[in-house]
Amino acid sequence: MLPKVVITGRPNVGKSTLFNRLVGQRLALVADTPGVTRDRKEAEATLAGTKVLLVDTAGLEESAPDTLPGRMRASTSAAVDDAALVVFCFDARVGLLPEDKHFANWLRRSKKPVLVVANKAEGKGAVAAAMEAYELGLGDPIAVSAEHNEGVYGLMCEIAELLPKPEDVAEDDPENLPLHFAIVGRPNAGKSTLTNYLLGAQRVITGPEPGITRDSIAEDFTGPDGKPYRLVDTAGLRKRAKVDEGLERMSTSSAIEALKRAELVVLAIDATRGIDEQDLHIARLVEREGRACIVALTKWDAVEDRGGARQQVIDRISISLSQMKGITIIPISAETGEGMGKFFASLRATYDIWNTRIPTSALNRWFETALERFPPPLVEGRRLKLRYVTQVKARPPTFALFGTRAEQTPDTYHRYLVNNLRDAFNMPGVPIRLLMRGTDNPYVDK
Repeated sequence: MLPKVVITGRPNVGKSTLFNRLVGQRLALVADTPGVTRDRKEAEATLAGTKVLLVDTAGLEESAPDTLPGRMRASTSAAVDDAALVVFCFDARVGLLPEDKHFANWLRRSKKPVLVVANKAEGKGAVAAAMEAYELGLGDPIAVSAEHNEGVYGLMCEIAELLPKPEDVAEDDPENLPLHFAIVGRPNAGKSTLTNYLLGAQRVITGPEPGITRDSIAEDFTGPDGKPYRLVDTAGLRKRAKVDEGLERMSTSSAIEALKRAELVVLAIDATRGIDEQDLHIARLVEREGRACIVALTKWDAVEDRGGARQQVIDRISISLSQMKGITIIPISAETGEGMGKFFASLRATYDIWNTRIPTSALNRWFETALERFPPPLVEGRRLKLRYVTQVKARPPTFALFGTRAEQTPDTYHRYLVNNLRDAFNMPGVPIRLLMRGTDNPYVDK
């Protein structure tokens, strides 16, 4: 018997979209019209290595028992009774409504474990809307966008953590879940050769011709550190203007999808050719998706001027990729094994930084020092009043800074805070999100 994870919430909050995303298939009907889902829909899924039975339910509505909405509500109630965990969704774009609070109280009385999810959280105000859910008293809310696949893997991990684990099944322990990383880069950057070296077998075809790999290849393996990993080798990513064939477009889409689903990305750069604009474009995509990243300088055995080659990459990244300051750069050769001894240690170290959580008290001590060292500038003749900061999530480290007119903070001061935060808490090379949240003035007419 698999543990049941039941998805509930008001109509049209994206329950079926989330169900499809977690299952990995378009099983449930999805439309903008409320009430499309009527009967419970079940499907097996593997969430962060844990097998579960996902249950999609009808939207919760108060109606007489003999009406159709009333029978739908009874069906949902029966599903909740059998649930090992309830995922309670609300629409982050409209915020909490009285109906959300009513059904949250109903779920609290059910005594079932509840995980609150702020869905449709793809906009800038998503995190603030998610924080409203603290008033429900059901624990920390998780902001996701099921439609855009943002925050979904973190939700999977949270679900897996909250479910009861069989005592004798080690693989269900979150500590034993594989670290999921994708190898990306330009064509012929040595990605497949690196894949074969890591797997210890000729798993994928390699050769001097660019573009041999067309589809993303995923493999699970155990690293030399004894820990599990899931590796995805991807097709080479060329400049968009050069991608014209349908097959290559599909290969490119598959590679980008693999990048989005990974926890960590290994950006392979051919050290004999050096770094160019396409490599930086891929790195910016990794940063935009909020993934951890390390740079692997491949074919290192064929480089003559090693000092110059490495310095060229460091200088270009420091100038053009300041948002990932301090990124780990490893020169390696998959042909000879040179430098591979540092590969897994670098993966783990970067992954741990990506999962960093900082106590609010430590954050605000840093914040006070940062403000004293460099006070906020004047905006339209008035000084910004920045009051406090808190971490809203990890993976990547994301913080919300609150204050009067905080949203008007200039980009230069925003960069100062991010860089100072990165240095103060030793978070090199990973994306850091600092969200500026202004407070409403009650004396301004709405």
